[in-house]
Amino acid sequence: MAKQNRKSGKQSSPKRGKPRSWLRRILPYFALLLCAGAAALALYMVHLDREVRAKFEGTRWKLPAKVYASPLELYAGLDMSETGLERRLRRQGYREANSIDEEGTFSTSGARLSIHTREFQFWDGSQPARKVRLSFNGTGVASIKAIDNRGSLALIRLDPLLIGSIYPAKGTDRILVKLSDVPPMLPAGLITVEDRHFMTNWGVSPRAILRAAWADLRAGHIVQGGSTITQQLVKNFYLSNQQTLARKIKEALMAILLDAHYSKPEILNAYLNEVYLGQDGSRAIHGFGLASYFYFQKPVQELQPQEIALLVAMVKGPSYYNPRRHPKRAKARRNLALDMFHAAGFLKDKAWKQAKASDLGVTSRSAHGNTQYPAFIDLVRQQLQGQYKESDLTDEGLRIFTTLDPAVQAAAENEVDQGLKRVEKARGNIGQDSLESAAIVTSVEGGNVLALVGGRDRGYAGFNRALQAQRQIGSLMKPVDYLTAIENPSKYNPITPLDDSALSVKLANGKVWRPQNYSQRSHGHAVPLYYGLEHSLNLASSRLALATGIQDIIDTLHDLGYRGEPMAVPSLALGAVNMTPLDVAQIYNTIATGGYYTPLRAIRDVTTRTGEPLNRYPLKIHQVIDPAPAYIIQWLMQRVARHGTGAGMYRVLNGSKTMAGKTGTTNDLRDAWFAGFGANRVGVVWVGRDDNKSAHLTGATGALPIWSRIMNDIGVRGIVNTPPDNVAEVPLRLVFDPSAPNNGLGPNPNAVYNNGQNCPNAVKVPFVKGFVPQGLTPCDTDIMSQNARHHRRQRQHDQDDEKKGNWFQRLF
Repeated sequence: MAKQNRKSGKQSSPKRGKPRSWLRRILPYFALLLCAGAAALALYMVHLDREVRAKFEGTRWKLPAKVYASPLELYAGLDMSETGLERRLRRQGYREANSIDEEGTFSTSGARLSIHTREFQFWDGSQPARKVRLSFNGTGVASIKAIDNRGSLALIRLDPLLIGSIYPAKGTDRILVKLSDVPPMLPAGLITVEDRHFMTNWGVSPRAILRAAWADLRAGHIVQGGSTITQQLVKNFYLSNQQTLARKIKEALMAILLDAHYSKPEILNAYLNEVYLGQDGSRAIHGFGLASYFYFQKPVQELQPQEIALLVAMVKGPSYYNPRRHPKRAKARRNLALDMFHAAGFLKDKAWKQAKASDLGVTSRSAHGNTQYPAFIDLVRQQLQGQYKESDLTDEGLRIFTTLDPAVQAAAENEVDQGLKRVEKARGNIGQDSLESAAIVTSVEGGNVLALVGGRDRGYAGFNRALQAQRQIGSLMKPVDYLTAIENPSKYNPITPLDDSALSVKLANGKVWRPQNYSQRSHGHAVPLYYGLEHSLNLASSRLALATGIQDIIDTLHDLGYRGEPMAVPSLALGAVNMTPLDVAQIYNTIATGGYYTPLRAIRDVTTRTGEPLNRYPLKIHQVIDPAPAYIIQWLMQRVARHGTGAGMYRVLNGSKTMAGKTGTTNDLRDAWFAGFGANRVGVVWVGRDDNKSAHLTGATGALPIWSRIMNDIGVRGIVNTPPDNVAEVPLRLVFDPSAPNNGLGPNPNAVYNNGQNCPNAVKVPFVKGFVPQGLTPCDTDIMSQNARHHRRQRQHDQDDEKKGNWFQRLF
């Protein structure tokens, strides 16, 4: 019985009873709170577990379509030097070695080159890796021989260069690899540097977490992650980069669940494909498969120890250790990784020392991204429109095989860049970079787009002038005018007189169109048809077009492949129509083929990611021009190249090569064009300003020098003239003298053409059979050689028009 307080009479309770009573009251609530928390955590873990398994077991990655260049075919007779082939091999990441035991290697010995090609899944089947030896002579590949005891071969294809991907405007890109296919040093090195207890931990490392927590507490904010490889995978695969405590707790829980459900090799394989390793413009580089191409231009299987170490070293900070921007920082980090490889025992002394002494070895610019060939990738996407959904191109890993020739593309890019610099320097515009350019090279046979340059900044994925710049084409239109005329052989042939006197045409709107020759002078009388095109005479050409019919000229344009609808106005004869360089290339490609229309193509095949064929892009050939006028217009354009406005090309090209082409210049010298072809290549070059102000250049001074150097660099073949059956060639002396009395024509409009059967300097002039003009005079007529007068006049013409001394000569 409790004692009572003697004064108050109240009963006093023991002092130790109060705490026990308080604890008894709160314990049930505390237990309930723990149970609720445990239940909530359990529910949350169930939710996380579902999320982890659903994404890891489902479609893990969206795979952008991969775009490949045209493969190089090696065979006896190939017109490629040993140096040229070596350059191509290096561009595709092949490395020179003492032996060719490994894929992707080559060795040289005298005039022989041995290659160990790579296995590759082409659109028409798989090609195994082979060892071959090529010998060379003065003309190219003399022989090809298999040296791997796997049977003889007459032809082998090199694996095509991977030139880009098709991904969303802001997206990720990757090339999937399997753990079993990568060099063993890669996963071993990754574990050594990033998480040495990866094989034994259970997704998280308590020691690393405590160490990171202590560092974070001291700093007052998150400065260390303490993340395992599994946690890094969770962060990249499921979460954001937000550095918060809640996100770190979620990351740890998901890592534990991931480790509980999946094996270490499965987690490591996913990490190899997911880890972030750099940025290529708007494209994020994920995984070692793509990073190997991005930095070293080779498949991951061919990485050397120093290259593996650099990629592993970059995991810590791809931007901070970017080897292109911060080479010293990247090399120090790489060498630290190599030291760790050596200490772990899987990099021996000799290899360790060699690796540390080596350069970083990264390519000068990012490879296999849209920053390498953005303009060409634009054309690929354009030609894919309507055939595939956008999600197919960005998610399904399609493989797109294109027509791009890396060697031709490199030549076009280089000559556009250097050509614009030469023009600006010669004109005193150093450093202004006001000029822009576009260039396209196609194959005559097949209409394959071999190269496409959208501007002087080759890596800029913006305005693509080759596809988007709608500019007036000027005198590039004239071959269409003349072709339309000579399709009527009863009225027009190469020596038909054309009136080159002043012209006025009243238009439907009441205005008067008065064209003028570029020289601001007219001959006042007739000139031969060939001379009108040869010297790009506006008056003679305009009169010819009006007599032929503007609508007929539009019909010829459509036959040649132009899909626009130009206005049927007289000025169309002189190029008053806007076209892109690609439009021009289509028209001139049809002329170069002898009148056979083939739609220009950038794609040859599309397959699934596993190589199953989807779409084929077969050749589509349709004869649109009769062989006789097609042959004659080529002959006329050869005169332009040899004696007319295009003659400057022979300051660069071998004079024994027969080429054809046409200059184009628009009003106020805004646009400078040249379009031309040899036997196997068509080229189009445009030079001008994006603001449409005057470039102060003609086609001969702005575009022709660039075109000539491109064609020279790619080894264009000269045209071999073989007239069709319905063409008759007549040997004549073309001795037109525009300064002679009555223009040298005399009472007989054909008197200027002397029968050259037994005369020096005779030229075989083509005519449609049945329409050879009669009454050609004997060859003893004493008329001054046209060639000598022309060249003197051409030199004076260049000097007068440009008024810049001899700057034009320096462009070549």
